[in-house]
Amino acid sequence: MTKPCARALMSNAEDALVVAKDLGKRYGEFIALHPLDVKVSAGEFFGVFGPNGAGKSTFIKLLTGQLRPSIGGVEVLGINAARNPQKLKANIGIVPESESPPSYLTPIEFLQFVCKLRAVEDFESKVEHWMDWFGLDEKKDTMCKDLSKGQRQKVMLAAAFIHEPRLLFLDEPFANLDPIYQRKCRQWLLDHVANGGTIFLCSHVLEMAERMCNRMAIINNGKVLAAGNVKDMKLNAEETLEDVFIRLVGHSIEEAERRSDEGLNEEE
Repeated sequence: MTKPCARALMSNAEDALVVAKDLGKRYGEFIALHPLDVKVSAGEFFGVFGPNGAGKSTFIKLLTGQLRPSIGGVEVLGINAARNPQKLKANIGIVPESESPPSYLTPIEFLQFVCKLRAVEDFESKVEHWMDWFGLDEKKDTMCKDLSKGQRQKVMLAAAFIHEPRLLFLDEPFANLDPIYQRKCRQWLLDHVANGGTIFLCSHVLEMAERMCNRMAIINNGKVLAAGNVKDMKLNAEETLEDVFIRLVGHSIEEAERRSDEGLNEEE
């Protein structure tokens, strides 16, 4: 496994909550994430952006102990993610991509279960608060399997927020949310960071980077193409973030296609 841009995701701050060294993942001959170093500090809103299949979800699963790395290691809140994933998950909030709450629980039952699992004090008032915040009161007695996709996403977000974690990992958190709740959640997340929280976000929605992130990285084919402040990624004042994304990712795709064509020609 090669090691391009190995230190591209490093922060200069000392109070790092996420520290990974030579972190990489492969499945047989397929490299899902090339080795890289990561450091995310307290109070940062860090975003990872890339097209579908770029390696974003693999990245976040490695950081949260859902996958074991093929190389390197990661510590989050001082906890070794590979050796103690349960302890790690108990101390962070996670919104996985395309995951729904248990089908045969109601939203209230699921949030109560999460609170009891996390030993949340005064959990009844907190469940009531998030049910109201997400406009789910009318669905309180509805099985989660009978909720709409957007309503199920609201339940998953509430489950991640309800124990007030210091550090949140969000994988496409606004999927299926209507514009009203996208805006409401964006503001809550910005307030969370302003009040000392830290967020690690994966998405393909570039608008969120300019609106929300302190730092960001663009990845494709499991490789970091660029990282840093949004402003620093632009070649000039006229270039938009979309232009940056297309310039970097488009070049990466063209290079991959060129190599594929060369390989076919050699076989012929």
